[in-house]
Amino acid sequence: MAPKYDKIHNRFKLNENTYCFEELKEVGYSLVKEGLPYEKIIGDFLIDWLDGKDYILAQTSGSTGKPKTIKLKKQAMVHSAIATGDFFNLKPGDTALHCLPCKYIAGKMMLVRAMILGLEIDLVEPTSQPIFDYERKYDFSAMVPLQLEKITTYCNNIKTIIVGGSSVSSKLKEAIQDIKTNVFETYGMTETITHIAVKKLNNWSTKEGDTKPSADIYFKILPNITVTQDERNCLVIDAPKISETKIITNDVVEMHSKTSFEWLGRIDNVINSGGIKFFPEQLEAKLQSKIANRFFITKEPDEKLGECIVLILESKTNTVDASVFSELEKFEIPKKIYSVEKFTESENGKILRQETLKNSK
Repeated sequence: MAPKYDKIHNRFKLNENTYCFEELKEVGYSLVKEGLPYEKIIGDFLIDWLDGKDYILAQTSGSTGKPKTIKLKKQAMVHSAIATGDFFNLKPGDTALHCLPCKYIAGKMMLVRAMILGLEIDLVEPTSQPIFDYERKYDFSAMVPLQLEKITTYCNNIKTIIVGGSSVSSKLKEAIQDIKTNVFETYGMTETITHIAVKKLNNWSTKEGDTKPSADIYFKILPNITVTQDERNCLVIDAPKISETKIITNDVVEMHSKTSFEWLGRIDNVINSGGIKFFPEQLEAKLQSKIANRFFITKEPDEKLGECIVLILESKTNTVDASVFSELEKFEIPKKIYSVEKFTESENGKILRQETLKNSK
């Protein structure tokens, strides 16, 4: 039987200190009153979690529309924490590093996992390059790709890192191949209470005779979740312990088994050029190792093709060498290239494509 959301595991520790339910409330009030800005947000969440209501309010990221506030059942968050714990074999007394902002669901869930699973969690400021005790051994942490990129040479004492919030570049994937840490990319959203599926990015087990493992391109779903596709080939998530209704996404996927899928891209980003459909995310993957600046692929109306492929650069110039497109097929090459000095981003750092496109012209 799953623990109730109003119970704190007796092995739970916060910054090496043990707290019961009532004591943790006082910690929350203290953080709100006297803490640093990131600690005040943690304090707010602790107070909300311990307030007796059966839900919390959470803000969506705003990467695919305007940010909105939604209600999340606390018991559903408990089930999400247990699913993560089961998948990664997290046990009471295991150590965790918390370096994500607690304003969003990923940061909130790190605390919930600790309280429910009995983890010993250390809080550090959620900067782009987290500062923590590099000699201390941690069993688990969650980061965004930029954080992982900055601490790649310092994370060998962390057993497992899950990374999400934005796509993981090919450059970062290459950088983590020689580290001891097991790194998993996550798939999920606020509505699914963080990830419902993960895929391994490094340290694959290889068959005898293999000289180099290939990338794991399939996401594997967590326990007690089933996934299907709708008529658009978009992912439909049935997670009864997390959501009372099925969650219909705009993510186009290819199913490879009942428990694994390959993410192709978002249907609202699909480019229909000359009757051929292109996924910007797949074109971006081909270009990642070719373009040093930040960039993304999008579309704009075209009289002949209906829509044409457009490359947006974060740069003062829109000039690139033709060799950049050497790995693209003829019809995948962008018809236009725009530049903008600074991409427009959401509050938590996700690129807002349409707003950036408008500013680039």
